[in-house]
Amino acid sequence: MKVLIVDDEKPARQRLRRLLQDLTDVSIVAEAENGEQAIAQAELQKPDLVLMDIQMPGMDGLTAARKLAEWKAPPAVVFCTAYDEYALAAFEAAAVDYLLKPVEKAKLHKALERAQRFSSTLLDDIAAASSPGLLLTTAQGSEKLSLTEVLCLRAEQKYVVAVHAGGEGLLRESLSQLEQDWPDYFIRIHRNTLVARSRLRGIVRVGTAQCALIEGLAEKPKISRRHLPDVKNALQGEGSAR
Repeated sequence: MKVLIVDDEKPARQRLRRLLQDLTDVSIVAEAENGEQAIAQAELQKPDLVLMDIQMPGMDGLTAARKLAEWKAPPAVVFCTAYDEYALAAFEAAAVDYLLKPVEKAKLHKALERAQRFSSTLLDDIAAASSPGLLLTTAQGSEKLSLTEVLCLRAEQKYVVAVHAGGEGLLRESLSQLEQDWPDYFIRIHRNTLVARSRLRGIVRVGTAQCALIEGLAEKPKISRRHLPDVKNALQGEGSAR
């Protein structure tokens, strides 16, 4: 865990250093004496945790914490202060803990554990938010579906139906827009159907029709003559990739 220490008093910064020195998984990457320096060092060092005083000359710790909280991936903030009247404001500024000076070693270590949980949860949230996906409308409301979970996209009237292992949902995007946005994920097999490239396993004949064999999908969507060559090429490419 990378830690930034922020306090206008050098003895306070030195005390925090001493309390952290026996922790092998903690690295103190920088120090700062006020809020402005804290933000500058945080931008430079990308700490996981900021241990910060509140009352400092220039920008105070509360203001700095609010600015850090606006970042896409903010560090955890633990306030270390001599004044207990700031507790409510500290948590409103998204601090994960609030320690009174002189900081006790046991309480500091507990604060580090909270900060680690904060960082882990934040990383999970960022990964979920940044992973490519589709927003489905279902009977239960809205849900985000990862592109890798989609088996088939089927145009029906004004909507597109997304079929996945857990059921179906509606999309407002057109089939053409989805094909244009995610060409690496989906291949068109019919004017009203896209299927997942990664789930395409073969071509089977059903009556007189050529149909796609999709892993995880009982239905065998029809392949139009126009798109049959593309499907064959995709299967050949997948086979050679293996």
